Amino acid sequence: MCGAKPGGPDAASAKPGQTTIQGSVTRDGEPVTGYVRLLDSNGEFTAEVPTSATGQFRFYAAEGTWTVRALVPGATADRKVVATRGGLTEVSIAV
Repeated sequence: MCGAKPGGPDAASAKPGQTTIQGSVTRDGEPVTGYVRLLDSNGEFTAEVPTSATGQFRFYAAEGTWTVRALVPGATADRKVVATRGGLTEVSIAV
């Protein structure tokens, strides 16, 4: 089991200009709890966080192309995202 805080780091701890990838995982419009992985442009594992009770997650990452992978009971779904330096990239994943 991962020791990370559900939903990722607290947004209040974010530094100005930090590159952030965040979003939520849903099934039939309802939040789903599970894990979300961040994979680099080569598909290599970089990080993992549990989702919050409301299906939310957050990663602080470098700019570039990433795959966000939701791992929830009975389903897996991937989304490709492009994070820009100092920007916020929102991701919605329906499983």
